Amino acid sequence: MERFKRASVMGIATAAVLAGSVGVAMAVVDPSPPTPPASEPVTARPALTARATVSSIGAWQQFRVYGTAEHLAPGTKVTLQQKQGKQWVSLPASMHTTHRSTYRMRVYLGLKGQNKLRMVGGGTTSEHVTVVVH
Repeated sequence: MERFKRASVMGIATAAVLAGSVGVAMAVVDPSPPTPPASEPVTARPALTARATVSSIGAWQQFRVYGTAEHLAPGTKVTLQQKQGKQWVSLPASMHTTHRSTYRMRVYLGLKGQNKLRMVGGGTTSEHVTVVVH
């Protein structure tokens, strides 16, 4: 029985020494993940939207093209473009966005048929809108 007690005490002492050395090793190792390097702030891309108040209209009748200028400074100049053949041509119709980054422009078109229009400004372009002129 005495041998059993002695073996048990030795086993417990060995386990304590091993646990202590593991504990020391674990205390040295930092379990938290490394912090990533500081990244640059993500800037939102500028965007223009365009809508027309009509989808079909007579020649030289007035309608409006309106929309928003997202992530652009108020007062940014926006210009109306029309697709003529394979090219987008800037029309003599431009304005500055409002303090709320919106615009609303009066438009007259005389080119009969399907007209594709878009807005450009601030380094970005809107999707096109289609207006049919009779």
